[in-house]
Amino acid sequence: MTDMLSGIRVLDLTTVLAGPFAAYHLGLMGADVIKIEVPVTGDMAREFGENESLRSAHMGPSFVAQNSGKRSVTVNLKDAEGSRVFERLLQSADVLLENMRPGVLSRLGFSPERIAEINPRLVYCALSGFGQTGPLSTRPAYDQIIQGFAGIASVTGTSEGGPVRVGFPVCDTLGGYVAAMAICAALVKSSRTGTGSYLDVSMLEAALTSMSWVISEHLISNRPAIRYGNDNAASSPSGTFMAGDGPINIATNTQTQFGALCRVVGREDLLDDERFVSRSERKLHRQELSVELDSALGARSAGEWEDLLAAVSVPAGRLLTVDEALNQEQIRLRGLVHEIAMDLPGSPTVRVLGSGVHVDGETLAPSLPPPRLGEHTDELLGELGYTPGDIAALRERQAI
Repeated sequence: MTDMLSGIRVLDLTTVLAGPFAAYHLGLMGADVIKIEVPVTGDMAREFGENESLRSAHMGPSFVAQNSGKRSVTVNLKDAEGSRVFERLLQSADVLLENMRPGVLSRLGFSPERIAEINPRLVYCALSGFGQTGPLSTRPAYDQIIQGFAGIASVTGTSEGGPVRVGFPVCDTLGGYVAAMAICAALVKSSRTGTGSYLDVSMLEAALTSMSWVISEHLISNRPAIRYGNDNAASSPSGTFMAGDGPINIATNTQTQFGALCRVVGREDLLDDERFVSRSERKLHRQELSVELDSALGARSAGEWEDLLAAVSVPAGRLLTVDEALNQEQIRLRGLVHEIAMDLPGSPTVRVLGSGVHVDGETLAPSLPPPRLGEHTDELLGELGYTPGDIAALRERQAI
């Protein structure tokens, strides 16, 4: 963990993935992240995942992955005294991050205007599937739903098949990263002016803005997007090819790279083939070129070609499994995976990912294990000025 956000308190009023993911990365940057959970049940992600021992302890793998380093307090926002606890938390905080459906927090008495009255310097970020306004704003949304609405599934897969969901929750993580980035920018403004911001982050819009040339070609060139499978629509040869022992990704975006590829695989004759003389011609004859390259690439393993092509600045790489990806030397040496103590029967430690950002040469890792539900309630309420007697009374009325 770094100290870049040291002294910043983030109230994490989110569940499942996109919001907790954003808050987790703020915590890795040094923020004090307070996870506010519903009493008794907490974040539903506590029950997600395939590790039964962790799930039975209400520490499911999905929860553990996004909540290490946070402190947990339980608050019942539907109770009047619980609302007062939340108000004190708001007064103490620099950031509020929530992913309730639009309007829910307002109905509980905490509209953006009311929150600004409570703490004028607070950065309030509302993260939702579709945004706080518009005809879809009140609809529930999970990652797969957003992939469909963003057109991501429509451009994933092969031309012969139908739309395909990306194999991981890409819209959740994109939404989380966008929220974290916006929060950091708003914190700069707050530090300079003493005035907070209200941030409305839409997972759908975050997903659309991430789609790069698929969107730009549609908007600027009026070219409809189609499914290319493992091929890169923007260039050829650029996609997945077959080496002697399995698939390899190769990407050539320039004439120089194409020439280097042909020389390395021993097919310099392709440079004079009229079908492949230019970038445009190679795209028109993509399949014929792939056949020619596959026949040459079969002479060596994917690993051998990877090294040979890297030596001439042609991007290439094997297609790894998730296990292989996590255990490759590049990742091990960079320290992305961190082991944290859990102090649970059968699960004394677990491994989680840190940040893809290194600060001053150091990797970013969580400072604490993920919290038990309400583990820090007494501690945090004590910081807010509540006495042990006050806390006992709040617990008796189920306000916390």
